[in-house]
Amino acid sequence: MHVADGEISRAYLRYTGRKIAFLCAGCVVLFLLLVTAVSVGAVTIPFLDVILIFSGQGDTVTWHAIVWNIRLPQALAAVIAGAGLAVAGVVMQSILRNPLGSPFTLGISNAAAFGAALAVIVFGAGEMTSTLTDAVVINNPYLTSCAAFLCCMVATAVILAIAHLRTASPEVMVLAGVALSSLFSAGTMFLQYFADDTQLAAVVFWTFGDVGRAGWTEIWIMGIFVAASCIYFILNAWNYNAVDVGDEAAKGLGVNVSRLRLVGMVVASLVSAMTVAFLGIIGFVGLVCPHMVRRLIGDDHRYLIPGSCLAGAILLLAADTAARLVVAPNLLPVAVLTAFIGAPMFIYLLFRGYRR
Repeated sequence: MHVADGEISRAYLRYTGRKIAFLCAGCVVLFLLLVTAVSVGAVTIPFLDVILIFSGQGDTVTWHAIVWNIRLPQALAAVIAGAGLAVAGVVMQSILRNPLGSPFTLGISNAAAFGAALAVIVFGAGEMTSTLTDAVVINNPYLTSCAAFLCCMVATAVILAIAHLRTASPEVMVLAGVALSSLFSAGTMFLQYFADDTQLAAVVFWTFGDVGRAGWTEIWIMGIFVAASCIYFILNAWNYNAVDVGDEAAKGLGVNVSRLRLVGMVVASLVSAMTVAFLGIIGFVGLVCPHMVRRLIGDDHRYLIPGSCLAGAILLLAADTAARLVVAPNLLPVAVLTAFIGAPMFIYLLFRGYRR
């Protein structure tokens, strides 16, 4: 009996050891990629010099300015946004019991696009300029971000109200999200129909998700929201494991399934809305990353949630770094590359689910 218990203990240690090793390796890869992202660009900064600048050393004033004012904020925005979108995706896939769940399943992206279009067209937040960097800029980005965020939360509130009336079933949430997505999409087209060329260009410009828009203020705000949501989700990892087994089994284990689903949806939507409001629409990160990590370390949310955060941060940071280099000296919005990566994965998941 003692021999069998010892073998089970060693097997469990190997089981958890592989997952912990994966998380540690992810942290190392993320740090190396962060330094690489800061070092490459129009002005190449040596790898070791970047590390010295991080530690407060280094003698080149120009490199300090490039690192602290331009590249590091953009890289950190990619890390925070990628982690937030990925953790929201893994939680929504669990509570909706839908492998195609993501932060945008409930129409959050279309709600944000409608809010941005409302700010630009109705309140005049976009204009045409003749600068060397951009022909179209958002002259009041905070108004645009606030409008996009409020519309996201309105969409979330409507879905939660409908779900509450229907006992918060996953099917009702998904269908309500599809309906609201179509509604906000129609509202955006209605506003665009009456917009002039400048306003229309500004709306299209905003929909190109780009982590380069974020400054230190936006990074701090997003970082606080993403960190708090990750802590909440990790503390409820066992509850999400129970929900994956089934609602009845989870209730038998003492989990308040309805409350867990509603609160999880609110927190995931809040993180997604904050990211979309500041950076624009960045799709597929929340869909692809949880599935990638799930294939590597399994469905245990104690490891799946932090693993998805790391995968999302690595994916978005790598995509942003590639976007800055692929058409240099021009800058390609990161949402273009994430769509190229995510769309084939989305089709694969659809066919895989159909075969089942």
